[in-house]
Amino acid sequence: MSENILVCVAWPYANGSLHTGQIVGAYLPADIFARYHRAVGNRVLMVSGSDMHGTPITVRAEEENRTPAEVADEFHREFLDDWDRLGIAWELYTTTSTDNHARTVQDIFLRLLEKGDIYKDNMKLPYCAQEKRFLLDRYVEGTCPSCGHKAARGDQCDNCGNVLDPVDLLDRRCKFDGTTPEIRDSEHFMLRLSAYNDKLKDWLSSDKEHWRKNVLNFSLGLLAQGLKDRAITRDLEWGIPIPLPGYEGKRIYVWFENVIGYLSAAKEWAQRCGEPERWRDFWQAPEGKSYYFIGKDNIFFHALSWPAELLAYSEATGETFNLPYDVPANQYQTVRGCKASTSLKRAVWIPDYLSRHDPDPLRYYLSVNMPETSDADFSWDDFVRRNNDELVATWGNLVNRVLTFTYHNFGAAVPSPGELTAADRALLSRTEEAIARTGENIGLCRFRAGLESAMTVAREANRYVEGNAPWNLIKGNRERCATVINTAIGAISGLKIALYPYLPFTCQRLHAFLGGEGAVAAAGWQFVRPQPGQSLPEPEPLFKKLDPSIVEEEEARLGQ
Repeated sequence: MSENILVCVAWPYANGSLHTGQIVGAYLPADIFARYHRAVGNRVLMVSGSDMHGTPITVRAEEENRTPAEVADEFHREFLDDWDRLGIAWELYTTTSTDNHARTVQDIFLRLLEKGDIYKDNMKLPYCAQEKRFLLDRYVEGTCPSCGHKAARGDQCDNCGNVLDPVDLLDRRCKFDGTTPEIRDSEHFMLRLSAYNDKLKDWLSSDKEHWRKNVLNFSLGLLAQGLKDRAITRDLEWGIPIPLPGYEGKRIYVWFENVIGYLSAAKEWAQRCGEPERWRDFWQAPEGKSYYFIGKDNIFFHALSWPAELLAYSEATGETFNLPYDVPANQYQTVRGCKASTSLKRAVWIPDYLSRHDPDPLRYYLSVNMPETSDADFSWDDFVRRNNDELVATWGNLVNRVLTFTYHNFGAAVPSPGELTAADRALLSRTEEAIARTGENIGLCRFRAGLESAMTVAREANRYVEGNAPWNLIKGNRERCATVINTAIGAISGLKIALYPYLPFTCQRLHAFLGGEGAVAAAGWQFVRPQPGQSLPEPEPLFKKLDPSIVEEEEARLGQ
């Protein structure tokens, strides 16, 4: 029976080009996961969009003397091109600047205000006398009070992951002029997170064996300390307006607003499908499962504050909104041992990468080096090595030599096999097992393990071909040669299915080389061997061997 699978992916700030740390942190694992579930036959809704209101956008706009809208629109267009060229396949990728999103946010705001879970209070905020304004969270830097990291921001410490308020920072300084901000009172709306501390603790303490331990332990640790009410509005004029008179100079703040985008995007998707209520299948059906793909710096917002908003909204409306089924947050990707960063301009940028290289080698490298349980470093030397030794020499070589041999020695068609040996049957059995194991691992968000399940059999298939030496068999035992080639083509066809979520572009090309028509995923998540006699087009190599000299060239582009 098919399932409803909601795939929610972090909303990137439209303030700069995407980099590999963001891709491996959230977007690639989500795409692999969604592609697998679509192939299985589940109903998938994968949504996200460009965050047009984040503070980093206003920071860049001020630096470049542009409007936030100009900055956000520019990078949203770039993101759309990146997704297409990387093969990140959405049901809907939208923005937080739509009327639909504003209506959804304002409805939740008013419902929670009426319920008493949003209330007005004076809060202490940093004020820069030189700038003559209250400073947004990211306009304040200083030392983290929890871990002592000296480059913490006013909203969060990237070193320890703790969510902060600007007034929490030690040695506070204004990002613009380096002066110490004053602390002044300003009236704002607060979200009563403290009221949901025990409910969240009960929820996270039951049936969460499938959650990653670091995500669960971090969330439960914050609940043990006790959640504090947090302001959800700020003194600025860029963002979702507060739907009440008298607050024209304030906006609903991004940390409360952008997570609501998962719900507003689902509603927008349903409208576009011509079935306005279809979003309920993914948000309210008891059997629906929602997965949130994020980096570890977003755990608080997706495992605690957003579920609190959903609990409050469910109580306010009398309707039940599903809480996250899983929040498989990844750790960081580092570059030269430091966290990749848009604001610090230290990263491997996606548009830059795609201007010189193909997408599937990057998808492969990020998948095999995915930071699921610990930070992982991006290394151009390792990228070239894995491309040449694993993609080219193992998987690509298997495909190319088997299909080229078939094309030239069996009339460009799949040969008919003779009686299978135990070794033949073992390889086919291992291939079928690899499809099952890869799918099981992807379903559990173990993406490295899923890829290894498939690549292990690719290595076995290479040894099988090498051991049977069809180039010798063709000279004296054509029937046995045909059986070996038929078996090898069967293994390749099966591995094409298992590897498709990771390598969609080259697996689609391979699908055509094997005589297939339409999309790879249309055949389903199953082992289907090409029939004897199936005509095959002349194959071409799936991957390019990279010259080791590019390592030095690419490292130089990273800067200091």
